[in-house]
Amino acid sequence: MYRLKLFLPLLIFIIVAVFLVVALGRDPNAMPSALLDRSVPEFSLRVLGDEDRYVGQEIFLGEPSLLNVWATWCFSCRIEHSYLLKLSSQGVRIVGLNYKDNGKKAKNWLLEMKDPYALSIIDNIGRFAMNLGVFGAPETYLIDGMGIIRYKHVGVIDDRIWYDHLLPVWESIK
Repeated sequence: MYRLKLFLPLLIFIIVAVFLVVALGRDPNAMPSALLDRSVPEFSLRVLGDEDRYVGQEIFLGEPSLLNVWATWCFSCRIEHSYLLKLSSQGVRIVGLNYKDNGKKAKNWLLEMKDPYALSIIDNIGRFAMNLGVFGAPETYLIDGMGIIRYKHVGVIDDRIWYDHLLPVWESIK
């Protein structure tokens, strides 16, 4: 029994070390979505700049799209914006989800910074975003031409994220 007590600290150290190795091997930005491989949740939201027009999940039918959650109050969205312009100019269809924002500020922001979105929908109270599982802005969902969510990215999209994570999925659904 005495010898067993001598090895107890070593055993505890090994258990803690195993947990640390497993935890360090995980991506801290990975936030899995319960909606992967499921349809975009139903919604009916106004279009920014054409507030009399309402659209629903049918906007994702026919061709793949990135659904980008953004807001004028989001500093990271400002950083990401130039990359979205680049993707849009390369033919990537991007739908914006203006999240808990002021519509007038959002319109002015897109006029000032240029608009990469095929259209941008307004989610003032965040109900659609909540149904998607949005944690904050920016977040981007890759949606296939049948309206199925194929990938979710939390954070800014840049070259590394596009080429390492989004582009392989994009190419597989085109």
